[in-house]
Amino acid sequence: MPVFAVHYSYADRPDEVTAHRPAHRAFLRELFDQGVVLAAGAYPQGPAGALLVFRADSAEAVASLLETDPFRHHGLVTGCEIRQWGLAMGPWTE
Repeated sequence: MPVFAVHYSYADRPDEVTAHRPAHRAFLRELFDQGVVLAAGAYPQGPAGALLVFRADSAEAVASLLETDPFRHHGLVTGCEIRQWGLAMGPWTE
């Protein structure tokens, strides 16, 4: 099954991001437990954002899942780039 890298950009509203982070992480943890999310984490420097790695049938399937992210519901995601990632080696190669 293909792997997708998702680059999230967050709104410059750190207090709101912090307030809704537990729900956002619970959302991602559920997908991780299902084997859909392979990794997720915020960028520690630069503009607020994160890298999420998904295993899914298509970019459209990833986009559909992300529509229910609490961060999106609260308008905290200002950019979302989904790209298929052609893994050459690593723990997620088949």
